[in-house]
Amino acid sequence: MVSTLRRRVFGNGNGNDTPTEPSPAQTPRNQSPVRPGEKVKVIHKRKETRKRKTTGIFFLGSLFGIIAAGFFAKNNDLIGFEFPELGDLSMDNLFEILPAGFVKDMRELVNGERDFLESYDAFSVGLKVRSEGLSSHHPMVLIPGVISTGLESWGTSNESLPYFRKRLWGSWSMMRALVMDKENWKRHIMLDHTTGLDPPGIKLRAAQGFDATDFFITGYWIWNKIIENLASLGYDPTNSFTAAYDWRLAYPNLEKRDQYFSRLKAHIEMAVKLDNKKVVLTSHSMGSQVVFYFFHWVASEQGGRGGDDWVERHVDSWINVSGCMLGAVKDVAAILSGEMRDTAQLNAFAVYGLEKFLSKEERAEIFRAMPGMSSMLPMGGNAIWGDFDGAPDDQPGQTVSFGSFLNFRTNQNWTIPKTNFTVDDAMQYLYDTTDDWYRDSVKRSYSQGVAHTMKEVTDNELDPRKWINPLETRLPLAPSLKVYCFYGVGKPTERAYYYRSPELGALTNLNMTIDTALIQGDVDHGVVMGEGDGTVNLMSTGYMCNKGWNMKRYNPAGAKVTVVEMPHEPERFNPRGGPNTADHVDILGRSNLNELILRIAAGRGGEIQDYVVSNIREYAERAKIYEEE
Repeated sequence: MVSTLRRRVFGNGNGNDTPTEPSPAQTPRNQSPVRPGEKVKVIHKRKETRKRKTTGIFFLGSLFGIIAAGFFAKNNDLIGFEFPELGDLSMDNLFEILPAGFVKDMRELVNGERDFLESYDAFSVGLKVRSEGLSSHHPMVLIPGVISTGLESWGTSNESLPYFRKRLWGSWSMMRALVMDKENWKRHIMLDHTTGLDPPGIKLRAAQGFDATDFFITGYWIWNKIIENLASLGYDPTNSFTAAYDWRLAYPNLEKRDQYFSRLKAHIEMAVKLDNKKVVLTSHSMGSQVVFYFFHWVASEQGGRGGDDWVERHVDSWINVSGCMLGAVKDVAAILSGEMRDTAQLNAFAVYGLEKFLSKEERAEIFRAMPGMSSMLPMGGNAIWGDFDGAPDDQPGQTVSFGSFLNFRTNQNWTIPKTNFTVDDAMQYLYDTTDDWYRDSVKRSYSQGVAHTMKEVTDNELDPRKWINPLETRLPLAPSLKVYCFYGVGKPTERAYYYRSPELGALTNLNMTIDTALIQGDVDHGVVMGEGDGTVNLMSTGYMCNKGWNMKRYNPAGAKVTVVEMPHEPERFNPRGGPNTADHVDILGRSNLNELILRIAAGRGGEIQDYVVSNIREYAERAKIYEEE
């Protein structure tokens, strides 16, 4: 299998750079086998089991699944051991809230993960690459994604003392606090509305070191597989570093409160000085946005004052894994109504249980009080995401265009709009219906527009709000920089929604909620699925890599961009998908992703060839963003 994966990415040994012919597993059933060099469309048939739906984690909605995994693990004495304070909590009461099938799936998920950890040869990829004579070469810096950094309390106020140096995000302490002390947990996890920083008396900080990101909770790995394989190649804390950060903060406040970008700059400069080699930056998900922002900050006189050649002098490669470069449409639903597919598709009993922990209104409140999450609101507007005339990624025979992003059934009451919304419309509605403090914090920190000329791009280097957006700014002026885009394809991903008014008599300040009763055609519980990695849409992971950074104004120095798409081919009975998963989070354990990262770290990234199996290049051509004449 490994040799097959190598042939896909590194070529077939005949000197031809054309991707090798996909395996039959990648061929749509309604088409004949493809010929070499012919474009392949990744199929998106929804055949996920209920267990598969519970394994993703993104935003707090999926947090409930992990909470349930902890509570409903096979050995209930785990709870008594970890949380002696929970002795009076009746697990029978919790069992009554959730359906038996859901409880059974949670137990199987946890037990399957334990079995997988025991049987998985964690160091196999690293040992294989080392056997070929490769070893550590470039210093490595790892930048994690959203929610994968643990947050620990350093406050000494009365309400914080019980949690001193305990993680209130990413540990069993979080589970206990959420169940037994929810209001206090919310006060800790939410930022101040006015300042966007810690509330008075509260002090949460990102955990540091490799422990900050390798596991979310015990047994649920995030970066652990990559760290293990890097160690097999000779990496350790002297030549590799995890640049963890508080993902709740707006990017300007990462520097204001924690001096995050100054510390990252200093570490990279020290690594280059000590090793006399440029670093490799490896980022995942939101971490790729952080890296892109850092490239602008470090060069700017308003930031690190390193000059336009700083990246050229210090960074060899940027490995962009599943980067949400143009945001994620599910971020709109999460912030608008505290929902996403994971919550919409729960049955009535599971919804009742979820609402007992965190209601939709509470979830929306929490999301809005984490300005960092709003960095992932979709960028590019209708030019990227489409309008009522169509969307770039519409499929043949599709009944309703993805460009109709928020849809409303007729004969609803006055709280919902009378017309459907495009992405631009939805963003304006979000700003119009949320509190002033939220609208101001987002607009003060981020921009979601498009720069259509080189002059606009150049001018935007002076505006820090634009630094997050690759459609309004450029890659660094680093001609020798190598950019690698590795992302998953072939897993259904949220793309549009149907909304309705809240239930009559519901005590809520929300204007609308996902129309979960609507199951018709392409609509599943009010959610319309498109292409992506299960969390981030293909237009976000793939547009800049396949089209945007081939345009002069967005890549004026001509940095080389290499794209490797990874089809989602999960193992049927593996709770995390196994070595060929392309799920947004689980891809970090994928075998060939780990091998590619190791080869780049070892200085052999030049061997990697483009491998694109989706229709992203066709979609990119349909986007209404054009070369400057």
